[in-house]
Amino acid sequence: MNRETKPKSVVIALLIATFLMAIEGTIVSTAMPKIVEDLGGSHLYTWVISVYLLAVVISTPVFGKMADLYGRKLMFTIGTIIFLVGSMLSGLSQNMEQLVIFRLIQGIGAGALATIPFTIIGDIFEFEVRAKMQGWVSSVWGIAGIIGPLAGGFIVDTISWHWIFFMNLPFGIVALILLWVSLHEQIDKKKQIIDYAGIFTFAVCMSAFLYALSLLKEAKQFTGPINILLAVSLVSLCLFLWIEKNGKEPMLPLSLFRKKFIMIANLAGFFLSFILVAVTFYIPLWVQGVTGLTATISGLVMSPMSITWPLGAVLSGKWMSRKPISHITLMGIAVITVGCIGFAFFQMTTPVAFMLVVTAVIGFGFGITFTAFTVAVQSAVDWNMRGAAMGSNNLMRNLGQAIGIAVSGLLLSEQLKGSALASSLHSVFLLLVLLAVASFAVTTLLLREKGTALGSS
Repeated sequence: MNRETKPKSVVIALLIATFLMAIEGTIVSTAMPKIVEDLGGSHLYTWVISVYLLAVVISTPVFGKMADLYGRKLMFTIGTIIFLVGSMLSGLSQNMEQLVIFRLIQGIGAGALATIPFTIIGDIFEFEVRAKMQGWVSSVWGIAGIIGPLAGGFIVDTISWHWIFFMNLPFGIVALILLWVSLHEQIDKKKQIIDYAGIFTFAVCMSAFLYALSLLKEAKQFTGPINILLAVSLVSLCLFLWIEKNGKEPMLPLSLFRKKFIMIANLAGFFLSFILVAVTFYIPLWVQGVTGLTATISGLVMSPMSITWPLGAVLSGKWMSRKPISHITLMGIAVITVGCIGFAFFQMTTPVAFMLVVTAVIGFGFGITFTAFTVAVQSAVDWNMRGAAMGSNNLMRNLGQAIGIAVSGLLLSEQLKGSALASSLHSVFLLLVLLAVASFAVTTLLLREKGTALGSS
């Protein structure tokens, strides 16, 4: 660690930035009905959310790689400025078309906030402290999950929906100032090679693929346009892999996936993110659509995750100084599996108390597992690859969520053709159990590795 760096101030800056990124989804979703009421353009409702997520998926690995080439502080600054400009413009939107465009800009910047804070934590702290700090940073997502809907509703009701975007500005500026005065890093001043071809083909691949998933979610079947988009995505993926294999400075070095800790963390992270997004969407549907309870109760049922996730993250960080990462991740996935089995036992008469326990259990498991995998990925590579490694991990998690909501939605719609909502949702819950077991099986491969991921810290 550079002796001029002030770790406490850096962590505060990163916590603020991570919070802005984490709260964005829930706070905007809460405000969307009022936004549509004011701006019209209800046909673009889903695009306000989707275009932001698309931009995050594409920009996350790009910012990760750029942080390796040009330094964390510079790329964090660029990303934060883009995010704040997008936030300001979103708040100034006069129609839904403008809001979609400005949310795209905001999402591009958010890619930096999604990955660089974790990378900086990996840089400035040794392994034992690093694990604890990652636990605290991860816990911000749980806190944002609680505050987001409440803050969104309060701001919309008492001020204006415009301020859910404007509020990012003062916090983002404070985070930037803190980071600039507190973080000092030494970067080799040499001409860097930027993988423009890789970035372009990756953007085409992800855009076509995610748009196809969006159409599939609406159509519930494969159509001509969806098949064309999937073909474009496949061709672009092949080109991207060829470029990355032969490039001098690839955006996403394929050598990363030859490192066991990274390969397993990415694959398990994909499965677990699939589970997470399905739980987020379908537990409220069960509560309201099957048991007939109110939206308020469905929110209550999900709330324990926002409490137990930070708890699991902090404990995971503490345990990593004493236990192998493989043991911690397996324990976390085992807890997630128990939670998924609990969902499979839901019935129309299941008490709310039991639902609360199950969501608390699964949130605890995610807090343990995602924190441990984050530290494993960071510790498996040197400084000059850490950003790209974190970018690859976040990419797989984002893809897991995108594919998860499309596939589970397709499964649900197919099951609904011949059965009631309850039995159809049980099919989704059983799929989650299988994915949890698959994640556990994949992660057992880490048991052959000795100790932690400290190949190069």
